[in-house]
Amino acid sequence: MRMRLVVGFILLFFIFLLSRIYYLSIKSNVYYEELAKQNAIKTQLIAPKRGEIFDRNGTLLAVNDLGYSISLKPYLSLKKNKISILEKELNKLQGFFPDLNVTKLLQIYKKNDSYYNQDYIQIVDFIPAQEMMKHYSVLNLDENIKIESTVQRKYPYGKLASHIIGYVGKANLQDIKENEISKLTNFIGKSGIERYYNDVLQGVKGEKVYKVNALNQEVAQISYTPPLSNDIHLTIDIQLQDFLTNIFENNAGAAIIMDIKDGSILAAGSFPEYDLNPFVTGISFKDWDELSNNLDHPFTNKLINGYYPPGSVVKMGVALAFLNSGNITPSTQFFCGGSVELGGRLFRCWNRSGHGNVDLKHAIKSSCDVYFYDGGLQVGINQISQTLSRIGFGAKTGVDLPNEFVGILPSREWKMQRYKQNWFQGDTLNTAIGQGNFLATPMQIARYTAQIAKGEQVLPHFLQSIENNNTKIENKTHDNQEIFTLFEKSQLPYIRDAMYAVANEQGGTAYRYLHNLGVKVAAKTGTAQVVGFSQTDRSRVDEKQLQYYTRSHAWLTSYAPYANPRYVVTVLLEHGGRDTTSGEISAKIYQKMISLGYFK
Repeated sequence: MRMRLVVGFILLFFIFLLSRIYYLSIKSNVYYEELAKQNAIKTQLIAPKRGEIFDRNGTLLAVNDLGYSISLKPYLSLKKNKISILEKELNKLQGFFPDLNVTKLLQIYKKNDSYYNQDYIQIVDFIPAQEMMKHYSVLNLDENIKIESTVQRKYPYGKLASHIIGYVGKANLQDIKENEISKLTNFIGKSGIERYYNDVLQGVKGEKVYKVNALNQEVAQISYTPPLSNDIHLTIDIQLQDFLTNIFENNAGAAIIMDIKDGSILAAGSFPEYDLNPFVTGISFKDWDELSNNLDHPFTNKLINGYYPPGSVVKMGVALAFLNSGNITPSTQFFCGGSVELGGRLFRCWNRSGHGNVDLKHAIKSSCDVYFYDGGLQVGINQISQTLSRIGFGAKTGVDLPNEFVGILPSREWKMQRYKQNWFQGDTLNTAIGQGNFLATPMQIARYTAQIAKGEQVLPHFLQSIENNNTKIENKTHDNQEIFTLFEKSQLPYIRDAMYAVANEQGGTAYRYLHNLGVKVAAKTGTAQVVGFSQTDRSRVDEKQLQYYTRSHAWLTSYAPYANPRYVVTVLLEHGGRDTTSGEISAKIYQKMISLGYFK
């Protein structure tokens, strides 16, 4: 019996031993083989070159400036006998490049130096190529220093089109967490097109797989996938863009030139602009404070983030709402005696003596407020807000810029939700002339004007095409959504005729500027009050007596040619302008477009 137990124990032992040998030699082979591969094979991710940005004619707007980065061998700060070497190398670099700060470089190095890091530590992101080449041969022979080619974003035109192009900046921890490529490049789009199309511009990472020996030295390359870069072409014409900047000198506001046919934007500016280049490497506190404290708000992209009362430029849309009601026709007249009194308040027309009997055409031509007061009371806010909402107010235009604002289109529902208050007839009068709580962006006004001219929805955009590996993908904007009813389309010719009168008939509010340009223009002027005036005062305030920043904004939105609409020009001049008017700016834009061949 004892013998059987001993034999059984020996058999069990050998069975366990054999099974363990089988597990270690067969089953665990895949696991240990994978570990061995990890020790012998490395994968290096390769950062793609950020795509460049061109205008519609192939002019470079955002480029990659060639240069070099500087890295130091690891472990120089972890051992006392190596500290002197580290300090020597840093002092050498400062001797070659005096702008470098040794203290700052030392902090960067120590922060990244560890026994777990076997790679060289980058301490200088970028040295321009022309500066590096003076010392390259000396530095390249130093075994403690590693020089690698790199690029840095540069904007050749500085502040020109700054709110459209935008800029790149250092990626923060959140950027790196959400975007793998920003971890490789250390940069990411922060504003404008650079941000909106960041996923396109940053490209696709490459990959290099190679074998290393026990000393972590590369011995053979297994595979290589090159990174992919994407360039983009914008619809803007930098010559026209430069002209906008010049004529807005010393003034604040916004301007948009849009192709009605496809919504492509030829030029657009938010003024004043600011130089993009300092933001790539980090702007100084002094420059930041100077820009931040500027009362003309250069950081605000007024094209899509500027909230302004639309004033009288909204009257074409309100007139369409009147016609929609069925109670008012193009020939319906209201008498303007200079003001309307409602509930003890005086709602004035801009013309103190009034316009007399006015129909739709003459109300738009002379911008008669009383016509729209009386029409608004007859039609009601529901009809007005519904029509204006359908043609784009109170909603994003969908333009390809980040963080577009929606504006405010007042209605009964909006006021109750916002203020918990009922709607009053006085609110209707203010809304009918684009004042009160009504707020719109210049991009909304430009699109709205284009849609009136075209009779169809227009989708504004800056992207023309994306190009990679010699393959160009054109931007196609298709949207068959109808925004005008058949009845409204039949009424639009009356609206357009009235806009023609604004620019081409005596008494038109833009006649002085637009009637003799070499191209027939249809237009509408508007004034957007910045501060309220006393309703008990029978006479209208002379704004020239007001301080500059309390004066009203001046709108002029237009399209041309009248008979075959092709381009919209929308101008907003904040506080009426210092040296010029919105009419003068619009006229100069059309003259420039004629000289550039836009009107054949």
